[in-house]
Amino acid sequence: MKLKGRNKVSPEFSMSSMTDIVFLLLVFFMLTSNAPNALDLLLPKAKGKSTNTQNVSVTIDKDLKYFVNNEQINKEYIEIELKKALEGQEKPTIILRAEESVAIKEAVNVMDIANRNSYKVILAVRPK
Repeated sequence: MKLKGRNKVSPEFSMSSMTDIVFLLLVFFMLTSNAPNALDLLLPKAKGKSTNTQNVSVTIDKDLKYFVNNEQINKEYIEIELKKALEGQEKPTIILRAEESVAIKEAVNVMDIANRNSYKVILAVRPK
């Protein structure tokens, strides 16, 4: 008489389901954590709402000429001019106006300067 069962119990453990759970938890915590080096970027609505808190305006035209408050300035001196213009402001804010054809790295350069100096950046858009 055969009393042994046909199904064998395997003492092996599969780690694939455990790694899936750990990976999902990792993604969840990365998305919900605060990134300390994130830029504080305020995007206005495209319906044309205006603000009265304009402190300094930085404009980049299609020829990569930089203007701080409508004064043309060399790219290397933007940070110095922004520090002078925003000195003593309670909530320093920069309005960034970049033409459509300007590469994003040029706008990110100004945003990086704002991030290093704890300035807020508002990206100006064209109303629809």
